[in-house]
Amino acid sequence: MSDTPELLTDPPNLGCCLVDVVLDMMRAMRLTGGIFLDAEFTAPWCVAAKVGPEDCIPFTPEPRHIIAYHYVTAGRCLVKVGKQPPVSVERGELVVLPRNDDHVIGSAMNLRAVGAEHLIQPATGGGLAKIVYGGGGEQTRILCGFLSNDLPYNAFVALLPSVLKLDVTDGASGKWIESTFRFAGMELAEGHANSSTILAKLAELLFMEAVRRYFVSQPPAANAWAAGMRDPVVGRALALLHGEIARRWTTEDLARELALSRSAFAERFTRVIGEPPMRYLARQRLQQALVQLRDSTDPIARIAYDVGYESEAAFNRAFRREHDVPPASWRRDQTARRSGS
Repeated sequence: MSDTPELLTDPPNLGCCLVDVVLDMMRAMRLTGGIFLDAEFTAPWCVAAKVGPEDCIPFTPEPRHIIAYHYVTAGRCLVKVGKQPPVSVERGELVVLPRNDDHVIGSAMNLRAVGAEHLIQPATGGGLAKIVYGGGGEQTRILCGFLSNDLPYNAFVALLPSVLKLDVTDGASGKWIESTFRFAGMELAEGHANSSTILAKLAELLFMEAVRRYFVSQPPAANAWAAGMRDPVVGRALALLHGEIARRWTTEDLARELALSRSAFAERFTRVIGEPPMRYLARQRLQQALVQLRDSTDPIARIAYDVGYESEAAFNRAFRREHDVPPASWRRDQTARRSGS
């Protein structure tokens, strides 16, 4: 009998296809990560947090995309992103922020939030950085970590909610996962750096499981993309497209990869997703370009190449058809709005 947890086993009525496609998407992301902070809070407490590139540098070169997570090893807390309702997180639960949004975490949400960066005590002797903070009441302990990759944008991640929660103790493998997390966390706190690799891989598996459960819980009509993932053919096509969005795909290429005729594949994809495969791909490329234009200073020619256009001129034409302005003008407008001018 295997000692490793079977994290990704779906009940038959939910369809194994969904699990396979989630795995394909995750492999395409090529995630790395680590745990960088051991936080001990006592009520009342409230901090404003976001994982910064500087937190990732000891483990990986500066990433372009960060997924933040917190694993509660003792006590409980609330996590709040923007104006969304707070999420309650108990001991043994993992909360994931797929887009690393600014968030507030605390014993209550009616307290003034202190910036977490002002509380961090740097790591010594190869151990974890620490936070010890609060009013002396009920204790909460949290291991804070990240997963990252070098992709400028991932349409798969963009579909996820701001916060995902996973009960690590739930299911047959719960005790194995929780004990591994606790052991590796203690090893890290004592300066044993090898445990960081174990925790990074475990966190990647848990992120996969949180995402899988999220999509399984969605009604098929709620999201065409999620519905597509339930179809074995369309799900594989989505994995291929999102895994290599810059590749010069044609409908024929996709059909060949899936061992179908062009017409049969095109009809099936259009019926499930609501638009033909190449129109879907073009829209995803432009959505990815929007995020890069807004969130990076990359040259427009680089963005055009990243999302699959053969030239900056071709990208400009496609962008203008969709948004009525060239990408440079759109970027200037967004910058002006953020600065309030």
